[in-house]
Amino acid sequence: MQDNSMTLRFWGVRGSLPAPGAATARYGGNTLCVELRCGPHLLILDGGSGLRELGTTLATPVRADILLSHTHLDHVCGLPFFAPMFDPKVRLRIWGGHLAPPSGIADALRLCWGAPLMPDIDEAFRAHIDYRDFVPGETLRLHPGLQVATTMLRHPGNAVGFRAEWAGASACYITDTEHPADGIDDNLRRFVAGADVMIYDATYTEAEYRSRIGWGHSTWQAGADLADAASVGRLVLFHHDPGHDDAAIDAIARAAAQRRPGTLAAREGMRFTISASKEQ
Repeated sequence: MQDNSMTLRFWGVRGSLPAPGAATARYGGNTLCVELRCGPHLLILDGGSGLRELGTTLATPVRADILLSHTHLDHVCGLPFFAPMFDPKVRLRIWGGHLAPPSGIADALRLCWGAPLMPDIDEAFRAHIDYRDFVPGETLRLHPGLQVATTMLRHPGNAVGFRAEWAGASACYITDTEHPADGIDDNLRRFVAGADVMIYDATYTEAEYRSRIGWGHSTWQAGADLADAASVGRLVLFHHDPGHDDAAIDAIARAAAQRRPGTLAAREGMRFTISASKEQ
């Protein structure tokens, strides 16, 4: 019998910079990494520092698609420390769509993990790695029955949002985007319309955002407005500011859940399953 479940697990929820320490222990200090299981298929959304721990849990041989929203360091710093990269039995497809040709995802990543930024580690990788570039707006057909739609987001240097569809269930990953000054982004509203879950960049409160316009990030309030306008099921707040400790995120989570019941603030280790009919 085919496994029709869609399961999310969060390995890194922090944006911009890791933020370890006692004050951030409950939500976690690792940067962005989400494990998305669509039946037997493994998708990994971004490769921040949370990717290292995910790699320790995966049984070989690993087959996975790594979907990168973009290549700012908080989204890719975990890749050289991802154990499957060193396993010759592993097959990975790494996808990027934010770079304008002739730039490509392979060259961008090799720049990140090459000298003088790091020791030249590329030759140490033993996995079969297939680097795939795409144009935002394309639909990636990863496996029979599993497709991922893509769209450009509002972020300096560009970033890409993803919408995975599997067995009638859908999950959107919308991080590193800034809401327009006049309200809802109509393109994004159409992109996430009716999704079961939307993971959304909620770096700032509205008060904080006023001094950070143009930085390419959004607020939990804008996320709630978008979720309402697009009839999204569950909103998950993500990309927590490194300056927000657990108490600050608790306050955001309470306010967001009051504004839109069912809203969650992502934390490391959080997981839930979405079926074709309802969340469980």
